[in-house]
Amino acid sequence: MRFRAFWHLLALVPFAVALAPAGTALGAAAELGVRHRIDVMISAEPDAPILSRLKGAKGELTFTLRLSANSKESKFFGMLRPSFPDIVVPDGPGKPLVQQTKLWEEDVCHQRRGLPKVTVTQLGGHFADGEGRIEISAINRHIGVLVPPDELTPGIKLDQGSDSFGLFYAFRAQSRNSRLNVDLKIYPIDCFL
Repeated sequence: MRFRAFWHLLALVPFAVALAPAGTALGAAAELGVRHRIDVMISAEPDAPILSRLKGAKGELTFTLRLSANSKESKFFGMLRPSFPDIVVPDGPGKPLVQQTKLWEEDVCHQRRGLPKVTVTQLGGHFADGEGRIEISAINRHIGVLVPPDELTPGIKLDQGSDSFGLFYAFRAQSRNSRLNVDLKIYPIDCFL
């Protein structure tokens, strides 16, 4: 009796081995992960001082972005400081100062754990030279410090959308007096773990 049960069990081994690759393939398809890409575009509001006084003038902008993107597979925390020299102030509203540009992209696929946390903390630069020069120095509020003259309001949520890179979530930081917008697009890109 034991001998017969052993042979029946031994007969099931090839059947189990044949199913193993199919089970692995089905399990792998369920492990969909994500990696993120962050793009930036900088524009001016229609009532911005640079648009009313400095059309065609050259300038430069820099900003500081605090980025936290942590998962089990990938950990990133730091400050990004992109710089955009040789900006030309457009003739009118509706045209960006800085075209959409990639700032950061993860190269590791990881578990889905929400969007990276991004905050624009500072925006600086200048436009034109001489008497008409406009300095940009916008920062966000800090507890215990007077409100800055050109306050930067980060984290304004914009409508999500999609473009040639895919679905994106958008956030804006806006300076109160200089009336500049730093728009961030976060793209979740599907990938397999």
